[in-house]
Amino acid sequence: MELNLKNKVVIITGASRGIGKAIALGFAKEGAKLSICGRTPETLESAAEEIKSPGAEVFAKPTDVTNGGEAKAFVNAILDQYGRIDVLVNNVGGSKKTPTLEISDEEWVEMLDFNAVNAARMSQLVIPAMKEQGGGVIINISSIYGRESGGHITYNAGKAAMISLSKTMANEFAPDNIRVLSVAPGSTMFPGGSWDKKQQADPKKIAAFVKNELPFGRFGKVEEIANVVVFLASGRASWVSGACINVDGCQSNSNI
Repeated sequence: MELNLKNKVVIITGASRGIGKAIALGFAKEGAKLSICGRTPETLESAAEEIKSPGAEVFAKPTDVTNGGEAKAFVNAILDQYGRIDVLVNNVGGSKKTPTLEISDEEWVEMLDFNAVNAARMSQLVIPAMKEQGGGVIINISSIYGRESGGHITYNAGKAAMISLSKTMANEFAPDNIRVLSVAPGSTMFPGGSWDKKQQADPKKIAAFVKNELPFGRFGKVEEIANVVVFLASGRASWVSGACINVDGCQSNSNI
């Protein structure tokens, strides 16, 4: 299926590893021009070299998108280089395991920014360019634990907020031909990721989790998330906006 993404300018935050890097590789295979960021320069540079290997054009800038000044500088650098932004994928997020009654106000603010506010911030920065050029796509990487309970409280709250802001922005900017949607991965395995660490720490516990919670009997793969994101960013998904798409191998329990 031709996705017509060649030479599209695509931003992916948190693209140094895992799902973010897999998404960047997926767009690279379609001939898109990639702009990626991450907080660790060495990891980001390694990812950029890997993404370039199929012959893709990659702009990489170490950036903490929870810092408004750094986020703005990143977007401005992309506009200076390419003059447009066609797709934004907000992939930054994560969790801490602080017990609920021990979470400070500062940690609540930190984790909500890490899992939702940064996506709103980046969207605010790119939408003016998308409006001027006649359209664009914003895809927010949430989680099934933004749709239903299961993760840590601050993670759940942040990912639920991400889904909500996606729907609200989709309605607001539809007249500008800007599609906004979210993708909710289930438990996904990749080297160095949280599930990889948990499996190494307690293989029996994780084997039981897989048996009891994952109907296909395995974790998701980052490429399986990336394939859906790349399709949703393409014109083939032109009537998909405001939706939250599960990519979880039937792990979640919600009917919608």
